Amino acid sequence: MIKFISRALIVCSLSLFMFSCTGNKQKQASESEKEQLIIFHAGSLSVPFKQITEEFNKEYPNVEVLLEAAGSRKCARMITDLNKECDIMASADYTVIDKLLIPDYADWNIKFVSNEMTIVYHDGSKYSDVINNNNWHEILLKSDVAFGRSDPNSDPCGYRAVLTSKLAETYYNIDGLAEKLLAKDVNYIRPKETDLLGLLEANAIDYIFLYRSVAEQHGLKFVILPDSINLKVPAYEDFYKQATVEISGKEPGETITKYGESMVYSVTIVKNAPNKNAAMNFVKFLLNNEKGMEIMAKNGQPSVIPSSTDSYNSIPEELKEFATK
Repeated sequence: MIKFISRALIVCSLSLFMFSCTGNKQKQASESEKEQLIIFHAGSLSVPFKQITEEFNKEYPNVEVLLEAAGSRKCARMITDLNKECDIMASADYTVIDKLLIPDYADWNIKFVSNEMTIVYHDGSKYSDVINNNNWHEILLKSDVAFGRSDPNSDPCGYRAVLTSKLAETYYNIDGLAEKLLAKDVNYIRPKETDLLGLLEANAIDYIFLYRSVAEQHGLKFVILPDSINLKVPAYEDFYKQATVEISGKEPGETITKYGESMVYSVTIVKNAPNKNAAMNFVKFLLNNEKGMEIMAKNGQPSVIPSSTDSYNSIPEELKEFATK
């Protein structure tokens, strides 16, 4: 009787082991069947793109979306200089794709959302109880205050911080304001704007030149800047263009003069995308007013669809409804 029970237990254990192995193999096979979709995107798109990916996977469960956030210019260079595989690139500045990817690495560019520059802080920031849209520059220049901004050569938010500072000098009529702001706290410059959030939370810095959408997504306070300097309003383009900044170009040693303009994000599918079918499905989902664009709006990045683009004729037919000539 004891021998019979022992044999039964052995058979049962072996059966469970074999079932477990089979189940694991089936699970591994199922996971290996998933298509990979690689997306390089601006750091300020991290929160909405994660949410969009979750909704996209409800319709396309067999697509594994790999999101990689970096400064938009760095994203472009990962494609052009490092030859990293990528299906979709979404930039915080449409000109990054126009100037660094088209025509060699991408054929077209679709603008999809906007944003605005703000000065971001929290309750623990020094002078948080008195800062406003008239004195913010005075607060930032105080010796006991530290602020951060991102690298202009890596991230659009970085050169927009420079442009905002220069426009503020003109708007407030304060000679030398931009030079003073840009010379202060340079040790707190980081590759992309979202890298600065940890410094703020740790009270290493008090303020950040940052997009309004990121502040709203992270529940932070922010100073709403005048339209003349927040780079939000297309009607102020002529005023914005007064400010310029030199940033690195396509080739080593080459520079680009960046003029102030209202901020517009854009997206493209890379020419040698490994998974063009999945990429097309994602872009259509992203640009759909009741899907991706609804999520973008909830995250403080309103739609600009449809907007004009120089590459309209190169846009695939199924995406032309999202742009104009």
